[in-house]
Amino acid sequence: MKLRPFGNTGLQTAPLGFGAGHIGGTNLTEDEVGTILNRAVDYGVNLIDTARGYGMSEERIGRHLSWRRKDYILVSKCGYGVPGVEDWTPQCIYAGVEIALRLMRTDYVDVMMFHSCPKETLKRPGVIEALEHCIQDGKVRFAGYSGENEDLDYAISTTKFAVVETSVNIFDQRSLLSSLPEAQKHGIGIIAKRPLANVPWKYAERPVGAYCEPYWERMKAMKIDALIKESGLSWNEVALRFACYADGVNSAIAGTGNIENLHRNIDIANDGALPENLVAALHEAYMNHDDNWRGQV
Repeated sequence: MKLRPFGNTGLQTAPLGFGAGHIGGTNLTEDEVGTILNRAVDYGVNLIDTARGYGMSEERIGRHLSWRRKDYILVSKCGYGVPGVEDWTPQCIYAGVEIALRLMRTDYVDVMMFHSCPKETLKRPGVIEALEHCIQDGKVRFAGYSGENEDLDYAISTTKFAVVETSVNIFDQRSLLSSLPEAQKHGIGIIAKRPLANVPWKYAERPVGAYCEPYWERMKAMKIDALIKESGLSWNEVALRFACYADGVNSAIAGTGNIENLHRNIDIANDGALPENLVAALHEAYMNHDDNWRGQV
């Protein structure tokens, strides 16, 4: 896959990254996980995104990818979930980094992010400084923040984070309007999560209680079925290419536990940016129907 600069980090990333949440559960065997992870990297997907809260994800990345550590950018998240340690304290951050290093069998994490915490947490004494100390110790290369809306705006304004991660898709364009242009000004690397919006188009009826229900509501409000059909592309193709090549986005992370879906996503991303008129129409549809649609955490 064609690489491009990852903000001002000096790293380069492919337009498609791998979201490793799907490999953290017990529904996949170790052989299946190993095949998916290595096939992704073999085909040029060089950013692997995981988190403390993604089940066995960190452990499996260590088991199946640590032997080729130089082939990919490793992104994880911390701040919570350390037994016996209060969440969002310097001690929790130090411990979280150490656990991540051990599980992923590596000496360093390229980007360690604070995972969807509010700006009030970022203002706590010692929280950001703890991650900076991990950078000084060589255990983390760059500090990052994953989040949305005013919390994301605050994180960007601190200029303490080299990378941010936020929701970017056809139905979640809020960050494209304000947060990401500001991040670009500071040379911050940008990762887009939920590029497929949790595929709401697969539901004929409202998916009550499903993760994508808010996106299903927005999809119905935007009324872009005809637009997608006229493009000659599938929903998946339009959605993934929209996010991968959205202005400012360096890599869009799509997770899967299915090898065929992985190959399909790679092929789609390699097709490049959508036609400019289609992108403009998708932006217009969002703007015309935006009912204070906030970024989905």
